[in-house]
Amino acid sequence: MGAPRYARFSVDFEEWFPQGLYLVGAIQAVTEYQSQEDKARNRPVRPRLDEVTGHRLFRGTFADPSAEKDREKSVTVEFACAHQPVPPETVPGLPFRPVVLEGMTVQPRAEASGQAKWLTWVVRAIGITAPRATAGASGAVPGRSAATSGTAAKSAAA
Repeated sequence: MGAPRYARFSVDFEEWFPQGLYLVGAIQAVTEYQSQEDKARNRPVRPRLDEVTGHRLFRGTFADPSAEKDREKSVTVEFACAHQPVPPETVPGLPFRPVVLEGMTVQPRAEASGQAKWLTWVVRAIGITAPRATAGASGAVPGRSAATSGTAAKSAAA
């Protein structure tokens, strides 16, 4: 049985990122490829649209402190929404902005380099908010449950 084209799976943010997620840079609009000929003719740059929803795409780079491998510590997230997502305010004393993704989905994608092949995940969301401030004396990460196991969630989803 084949999977439907553009199959996306809804996932729980707290299970996928148990230690939270941090915005590293800015969220920017994604545009269609523009060839040198298009640039020479002063053709306008077109925004790239999501294949499923038809909304504009925006992209941001995030840091995942719960990642086990160095190559997985940086996560690119695509936002499919009508307007550019506005990140939450900065937190004094932190170099990055802690965030929570709303309406998060993942889509498997096969990658290859030479004969090596592996499965990666395209992470998408429809919005972004600040984490809930519920950390108490237990030392829990804001907005996270202490019983959540992200490693189990990631391996089960793979």
